[in-house]
Amino acid sequence: MENNSKKIDDISAITVSSKVLSEIIGVTERRVRQLGEEGIFVRAAKGRYKLAESIKNYILALKISSDSNNIPINDDELNLEQEKAKKERVNRLIAELKLAKMKGEVHSSKDVENVMTDMLSSFKSRVMNLPSKVSPILTQRDTGYIKDYLTNEVLNILTELSDYNPDYFHGDDYIDLDNDLEENYGEEN
Repeated sequence: MENNSKKIDDISAITVSSKVLSEIIGVTERRVRQLGEEGIFVRAAKGRYKLAESIKNYILALKISSDSNNIPINDDELNLEQEKAKKERVNRLIAELKLAKMKGEVHSSKDVENVMTDMLSSFKSRVMNLPSKVSPILTQRDTGYIKDYLTNEVLNILTELSDYNPDYFHGDDYIDLDNDLEENYGEEN
């Protein structure tokens, strides 16, 4: 029996039809044409592609796509329903965050920063003014009285810091929904 197979050392000149390339890669002929239009498959002539360059480019495109997106590459186009569901999920989360902010359940970092800056500035100012405020009162007093007086003053200053009021953190977009609902619809039974 005669062996007709020849040893091929260079496959750079081999061209194949879109049908053959689709069978090798495992995609549809339509997808082969799309990849040809994208420049991934290298056209040699109408309906024919350079095999070696096309396969190298396809493998490279798969690697790049897999590395950058972690999305498996397949013959299917983007699943429109999945993309719509993702978009709706994001929109729902945004709406929930906006509602929570409006209800005062979450606060923007800007509001928190402003309130905390005001509170700490006031605290620093009161602590720094303490010596000049109490020194005239405490001159020629005994140690026990000085200790008690200073302790009370420090506790007053610290009490101001401990007076947490969530209303301080509400931005301009805050709406008291519980109060508004009660005013408009009465108390729930």
